[in-house]
Amino acid sequence: MFDDTETSEHVEFLQIEAHSQPVVNQTEFNNPPLPRTEVPMNPCNDPDAGAPSQDIKDKGANKCSLNPGQCSKLQERFLLIQAGIKDERDALLEDIASMEKHCKETKETIETQIKNDEDMLDDAQTKLGFATEKEAVSAETARQTAAEHDQLDQDLKKQMKTCNQNYLNYESELCALKKIRGELMKMKGDGHSGFFQDCEVSKWNPEECSKKCLEKGQPAGEQRLVRDVLTHPNGGAKCLPLEAITKCNLQPCPVDCKVAAWSGWSKCSAECGGGVQQRLRDVERAMKYDGKPCGQTSQTRACNGQSCEKDCELTTWTKWSWCSKDCDGGTRKRTKFVKVPAEGQGKCPKKWDKERLQYKQCNVKKCPLPAGKKVLQCKEKLDIMMLIDGSGSLGQSGWNAEIKAANMFVDAFSGTGAQAQMGVILYSGPSNWRGVYKCFARNGVDVNMETTCKIKTVSHFTNDWGKLRTQIGGLTWPKGSTLTSLALFTAKAELQLGRKDAKSVVIAITDGRPLSYHATWIASWYVRKAARLVWVPVTRYAPLGWIKWWATRRWQENVVQVKTFADLEKPDPVNHVVANICPATH
Repeated sequence: MFDDTETSEHVEFLQIEAHSQPVVNQTEFNNPPLPRTEVPMNPCNDPDAGAPSQDIKDKGANKCSLNPGQCSKLQERFLLIQAGIKDERDALLEDIASMEKHCKETKETIETQIKNDEDMLDDAQTKLGFATEKEAVSAETARQTAAEHDQLDQDLKKQMKTCNQNYLNYESELCALKKIRGELMKMKGDGHSGFFQDCEVSKWNPEECSKKCLEKGQPAGEQRLVRDVLTHPNGGAKCLPLEAITKCNLQPCPVDCKVAAWSGWSKCSAECGGGVQQRLRDVERAMKYDGKPCGQTSQTRACNGQSCEKDCELTTWTKWSWCSKDCDGGTRKRTKFVKVPAEGQGKCPKKWDKERLQYKQCNVKKCPLPAGKKVLQCKEKLDIMMLIDGSGSLGQSGWNAEIKAANMFVDAFSGTGAQAQMGVILYSGPSNWRGVYKCFARNGVDVNMETTCKIKTVSHFTNDWGKLRTQIGGLTWPKGSTLTSLALFTAKAELQLGRKDAKSVVIAITDGRPLSYHATWIASWYVRKAARLVWVPVTRYAPLGWIKWWATRRWQENVVQVKTFADLEKPDPVNHVVANICPATH
């Protein structure tokens, strides 16, 4: 850019040049002066840092602060981040352990197969010359062996039947003892509810053995076993030991193998389907105690690879089943069974594949409401445990919507002729990781589920619907994290107080992701073994993909998604849940 002075000097210079040389072509410069643009000052040297002076005056207007009521949400988000990291770490450790176990099992299986094949081949080569002479003896031996097999088979079946009956008796006795325990406490008359929650622990997790093998004259190696507490006792049986020491690697130290030279190739073992040819070499000194193996004492190569495999054969489709619901969109299904199993590497669809299981919709009409009622009325004989989310991410409007929905759900079973009974659990969680750690600690210290873990049993099973509504309406919002797994384990323990002839249902309302996906999956698996698990996820933050996996199959009839808390306050979500768990609605 040039200013006005630079432009005039440039014109004078051109005129002098024009007079000193022959004029061939002269151009007149009559352009207006170019506009000037001020260069902004360096913001590093600007006392206002480039901001207008008015912004400096208002500097104190916007401070770094949280809006009222946001602390609980922020705490829960940090807890979710830390829990997610822990879940990912646990998943990676499980993958590593699973891969190591798989590699070890595969190696042992292959080595065992190789050794067995080598032993069989050596034995067959040795006995080949004596086969004709011993044919009659072998036939007699086979007859005697078959008779012995039949006797052993009968003994085995008899023993299995006895063991199975004993197992069922023990299961029944244990269940009866739990019932008696609860009833005895009720009979004391001191107001005890009869509820007991026994301690539940995980499977043993072995650590590394202190020695690789057993040396002569030396003590054996030791291995430490540990297991975690899945849920702490609440008046019930205490936790079993969480640590144990066992002997390990008791095999003697290895002795390496020594082999001789190769023999010639044998005849192909099969005419189709991929046979093999083999050649051998003798073992001059056998491997002992997992020493260095003999390498290849038998080599194989493929021959006659043409296929002779066959896929399985399925039966025809069964008839369509009855519709699972009278209204609100039920399903009918039909299945195929395996008629002839697959041969070789033939394929066969699994029982959940579309080739063997099909669904179709039925009774898609809307359920009619009884006169003067906002929600459907259920007269099914059900034992229902309702889990209410009290996490800080709800917000006050979300909490109010949950309470309103819970009361509407109670109304669905409080009509004339109702046979259901219901319990309610309010679940949240500690607001810091130290509290979360206490809820899952392996130190054996009793934990107060309500004060420490914020898992509150609002009501055990009851059919006093008026009192239940009062209890729900009187709840306060705990504003904690989301320990969904502990809430599910508590619900599973409550199911012990249910009726023998009633269907058990657990309904979990949640507004977002739980603190631990892994722990929630384990808890859901335990609950599904004892009851039907139904989920009501609210808002777009709920992990719908995981929830479909946690719910009882089919998830289409056990997951009722609600988009907003405003929708949760309407009767529609409650009616969908009632239609799912109570097929014959009124």
